[in-house]
Amino acid sequence: MTPGLLTLDQLKQLAETEEIETVIVGFTDHYGRLMGKRFDADFFVNTAVAHGTHSCNYLLTVDMEMNPVPGYDFASWELGYGDFHLVPDMATLRRASWLDKTALVLCDLEDEKSHQPISVGPRSILQRQLAAAKETGFTAKAASELEYYIFEDSYRSASAKKYDDLQPAGWYIEDYHILQGSREEKFTAVARRHLKKSGIPVENSKGEWGLGQHELNIGYTEALAMADRHAIFKHLCKDIADQLGMSLTFMAKPFTGQAGSSCHIHFSLWQGEDNAFVGSEPLGPVQCSDTFRYFLGGWMAHVPEMMVFYAPTINSYKRYEDGSWAPTRLAWCYDNRTAGFRVVGHGKSLRIECRIPGADCNPYLAYAAVLASGLDGIANKIEPPPIFEGDVYAAQHVPRVPYTLKEAIDLFSQSDFTKQVFGEEVVNHYTHFFQVEQRAFDTAVTDWERQRYFERI
Repeated sequence: MTPGLLTLDQLKQLAETEEIETVIVGFTDHYGRLMGKRFDADFFVNTAVAHGTHSCNYLLTVDMEMNPVPGYDFASWELGYGDFHLVPDMATLRRASWLDKTALVLCDLEDEKSHQPISVGPRSILQRQLAAAKETGFTAKAASELEYYIFEDSYRSASAKKYDDLQPAGWYIEDYHILQGSREEKFTAVARRHLKKSGIPVENSKGEWGLGQHELNIGYTEALAMADRHAIFKHLCKDIADQLGMSLTFMAKPFTGQAGSSCHIHFSLWQGEDNAFVGSEPLGPVQCSDTFRYFLGGWMAHVPEMMVFYAPTINSYKRYEDGSWAPTRLAWCYDNRTAGFRVVGHGKSLRIECRIPGADCNPYLAYAAVLASGLDGIANKIEPPPIFEGDVYAAQHVPRVPYTLKEAIDLFSQSDFTKQVFGEEVVNHYTHFFQVEQRAFDTAVTDWERQRYFERI
């Protein structure tokens, strides 16, 4: 067992000795934020393990400010905002070592009456795609490479300053700089330590291209467990920053003129102990299987209509600038960071790295989009385009990723493919979710507008 993960028997023993007094029972909302409750450890062991708990179903209809949003079929004032059932997935039980005497477990969401999975729940959506992969003989392994910006300001002081004129943890571009990385160890070393102690293996951390921008890489694993790690990783980092009187952001593009923060997704399919991408067929410089070829083809072909799951906010689309380390075009290359799809590794390590998602993505939704797209590629033998050589940013003839959230919403909502793989209920639900986000921006007056128009128009 991975160090930091707990069995129920271990939790019982730790509760008896009062080494664990609290168990966080959580799940992610549409934004990928952890929601849930804190349980007394004894009550959790004696009652909640067997019976689960409940939460108000409005949590899958709220906006960023936790306002209940009308217009959802799933839950509304008219339907009374009832409960859904939280079922702890005991495979996710772990120490939350960054918190005093605390453990954490993630949950699946079920209908309170039928006890069927909540179809619009992010974890449920990924689980259905994993089941589809299993039916075709595959399991999936994945890793998320997450970037973020660190600030000396606390979250409270950052809010009081309206997130303007913050003090970044670094003051020059620090990509791979050991010196600047040392200055940020007061946060990063703590995060690495507690990730490891909380059942999330750590590989490394490094400075990134922005001022105070960092990356911390955690170990790859089976796709559902990796999505869980990703969600916990983000929560842990924000918790630790808060404890240290600092702050960090996973916004895709927090500042004009600075590098964006990505979530590079590494993905591969497996059959037992064998990487199903491995083969002897040439695809450019890559020796691969037809499974690899068609998975890549399907993944690339469906990016436009799946884009809302890779880039879910207004801000996400500010990241896609030529020459910014963020991909802007739908090309694949071998070990070329200008492409949206970068093939890396060989033999058992052969995998596809998609550089399109931002650090603001919900991992369950992003991974579900990857699987649905790639499995369709295999089923329908979708060929990828020829390998691209050179600077993809300069390739004006290569198709571009969608420019805005509005464009991406239209592609998602009007796609027959998204309705086929996710179901109309899911597509309608998330279309409404993203449209609400778009409308909130469309009606907001921004600092940019005041600075541009206040005096001069």
